[in-house]
Amino acid sequence: MSAVVAEEMKIRDAKDADLPAIVAIYNAAVATRISTAQLEPVTVEERRDWIRDHSPDRHPFWVAEIEGQVAAWLTVKPFLPRCAYAGTVELSVYVGDKFRRRGIARALLQEALARGDSLGITAMVGLIFGHNQPSLRLFEQLDFKRWGFLPGVAQIDGDERDLVIMGRHA
Repeated sequence: MSAVVAEEMKIRDAKDADLPAIVAIYNAAVATRISTAQLEPVTVEERRDWIRDHSPDRHPFWVAEIEGQVAAWLTVKPFLPRCAYAGTVELSVYVGDKFRRRGIARALLQEALARGDSLGITAMVGLIFGHNQPSLRLFEQLDFKRWGFLPGVAQIDGDERDLVIMGRHA
């Protein structure tokens, strides 16, 4: 992470007032067809409970704020509902267009890694499309390993897309 980002970025829990910015970042990602299986834009109203469905002490929803603007966000969500998976979480991270390539996604993921123990996390996974090379590289740089490969499981605009499961024990 660059020193500039480190000085000016604040990672904090998301709040309801952040939702328009969070949705805008997400919808920009929807349009790229690279980082989410969501194919249609979402509305703030549709995502009203998105933040409330996360608990800061177990499954947080964080934003990275730069100069008063939400630049990126990360969610820590349950991997699967069965009790045996209680310590395993799925990480999702999205960065606004004008804030990319500044180390913000890395900083958010490092925050999740650093706080994993206190959140009761034993393993973390990222579900990443095989054609999303920047995300795959980032997770690899943070010592995530390829734990799974699901060929052609997503259909995006008539194209089959692979899903790579990147994982790391906490």
